[in-house]
Amino acid sequence: MTDTRPRPKRATIFDVAAEAKVSRGTVSRVLNGEPYVSESSRAAIEAAIRKVGYVRNTAARNLATQSSGAIALIVHEPHSVFVDDPNIGNILLGTNAALSDADYQLVSLVIDTERDSERVTGYLGGGFVDGAIIVSAREGDPISKAIADLHLPAVMVGRPDNQPQLPWIGIDNRGAARQIVERLIGTGRRRVGMIAAGLDRDSGRDRLAGFRDALGDDLDPALVSEQELYSFTAGVTGMTELLDRAPDIDGVFCASDAVAAGALDALRSAGRRVPEQVGVVGFDDSAWALRCQPLLSTVHQPAGVLGARAAELVLEQIRSGGRGSRAGVMLDTHVVWRDSA
Repeated sequence: MTDTRPRPKRATIFDVAAEAKVSRGTVSRVLNGEPYVSESSRAAIEAAIRKVGYVRNTAARNLATQSSGAIALIVHEPHSVFVDDPNIGNILLGTNAALSDADYQLVSLVIDTERDSERVTGYLGGGFVDGAIIVSAREGDPISKAIADLHLPAVMVGRPDNQPQLPWIGIDNRGAARQIVERLIGTGRRRVGMIAAGLDRDSGRDRLAGFRDALGDDLDPALVSEQELYSFTAGVTGMTELLDRAPDIDGVFCASDAVAAGALDALRSAGRRVPEQVGVVGFDDSAWALRCQPLLSTVHQPAGVLGARAAELVLEQIRSGGRGSRAGVMLDTHVVWRDSA
């Protein structure tokens, strides 16, 4: 049955003005946060807004200012990783907090397929967002090129060296990886391997490079298992491969905490004791690290701060008309040493 009831009339700025017994211009100044309105008038207008149920027409305001009031967070990861990776969640929360403080809306866009890339590219060109933050950009990522072509204010979390020169924020993945692997070796390990992942992006390549730096001439290529994603499944698969190749392996650096959790599961299934027989370290200091048994030694990266600072850098570009800083920003990391090594 069709509902023929009339839709309730939306309260307007004129209704607020009539109820508060002030001019429309005075109401507009209050709504826009402008000065030169008496406290009594401001109180009357705020009371009138509540009484008539006025809701500001954001779409109309954005049309007038040619601004959407929204920033896109573009995550180039499979849906499973987007849901399971605590780092992405913390980046999202940090971004949202900074945007909320600035009265901007966060729009999350997840790219899992080529069709997603085409859809998101069209969306960005439609003027629906004022800027973008890109997480996990890949080699040859069409989204980064589209953003550069659109001259859209944007920041990359990470710093792919083959992408358009967009501002970026990141960490020293290579140096941090070298530091934790050297500490793992310092516990007396002699057959140290790595479960590498995410090698189609700068973070994965840099963590592998840091592992190689730490091993130097002692590096055995057979003790590197290359996996596609920073995932629990990659850790199980990679650790199983390493045990088959080198049963005497006694140390493992995992490219992420999720990978390390999978590696620990595979080691338990193989009857290997951690850390007595095999020392395991990860990277991220995410919720995975505290769910592991034993608790995971890892590199702490400030995911929430990465998201917040990325949002601030995009807002800086918007407010300056594109004249904000184009330089990269590097945040500090540190090793968190727990029981797994």
